[in-house]
Amino acid sequence: MTGSDLLSGSSWVTDGGLETDLIFNHGIDLPEFASFPLVENADGVAVLERYFAGYAAVAAAAGAGLLVETPTWRANPDWGQVLGYDAAGLDRANRAAVDLARRVATASGPERSLVSGVVGPRGDGYLAGGEDPDEAADYHAAQVRSFAAAGADLVHAMTMTGPAEGIGVVRAARDSGLPVAVSFTVETDGLLPDGSTLAATLSRLEAEAPADWYGVNCAHPTHVLPALDGGAWQERLRFFRPNASTMSHAELDEMEVLDAGDLGLLSSSAGSLRNQVPTLAVIGGCCGTDSRHVAALWGVSPES
Repeated sequence: MTGSDLLSGSSWVTDGGLETDLIFNHGIDLPEFASFPLVENADGVAVLERYFAGYAAVAAAAGAGLLVETPTWRANPDWGQVLGYDAAGLDRANRAAVDLARRVATASGPERSLVSGVVGPRGDGYLAGGEDPDEAADYHAAQVRSFAAAGADLVHAMTMTGPAEGIGVVRAARDSGLPVAVSFTVETDGLLPDGSTLAATLSRLEAEAPADWYGVNCAHPTHVLPALDGGAWQERLRFFRPNASTMSHAELDEMEVLDAGDLGLLSSSAGSLRNQVPTLAVIGGCCGTDSRHVAALWGVSPES
C-alpha cells in the first residue's frame, strides 16, 4: 500500500489538544509542555489511555476511522536534553509511545485504525525555524527511525513554521520508509510564522520533497480561511487540527488560564473551511480543544 492509499476511502478522527487538556483540565504537570515522559510510567500510561479512549468513542459515533497520534511532539534531542533524556532515552520513549498508540488503536478496532508517529518542531512551534532542510533531516532522523522500528503506520510533522523543516522531516521519513504528513501552523493573517503563504510553502515541498499529505494545525479556522485562494494546492490538504481560541500565538503563549473558545464559532468556521477544502479527511483539534470540541467538529455527542 502506498502512502496516498493509506488514508484513502475513509475519514479519520484524531485527538485534540493533548497538552493543554492534561494541564488545564486535569491538573497534570507537564514540564516544558512535554507529554512524552508519561509513557515511562504506569500512571502516565493510564492517563493517556483514558485520554485516547474519548476520541475512540468520537470515531465510533461518527462512523469514522481512528488515527492515534503519539504524544511525542517534544520528544526530540533539544527538548529531550532539557528534560534529562539522552539519545537512548528518547528512542525508548518514542518506541513506547508507538506501542501505547497501537494498543489504543487495536482496542478500537484494528481494521479502522492507524498509528501516527508525531514529530514536532525543533524549536518553539510559534516561532520561525531554521532554513537548512538537510540539517532538519539529520536532526529528526533518529525519532523517525524509532517510529519505524516500533511499527508506526506513518509520520506526522505538526506545527511546522516554515518549509525547510518540513522538507527535512519528509526526507527523514523517506529514509525510514514511512509515509509522511506535514502540517503547518499559521498566524491570524493566514501566513506562516516565517511570513510564507501556505500556497508557496506547499509548492516548495512539492518541488523539493513532496509529502504524502499536508495539513494545518494550531490555528483557529478563522485564521486559516484567509490563506485559501482557491488554488489547486488546496486539494493536497488532508489534515486539520484547529485551536479552540481565536487568540494569536503570542497571546496564547502568555495565557495562564485555558481559553476553550466559542464552540459554535469553531464548528461553523470549520464547516466553512471544509466546504472550501473538501479533501480534508483527518479532523481533530489542537491547543484548547478536548473531546467535546472534536465531537462537535464531527457533529456527534462526546458521550455517544
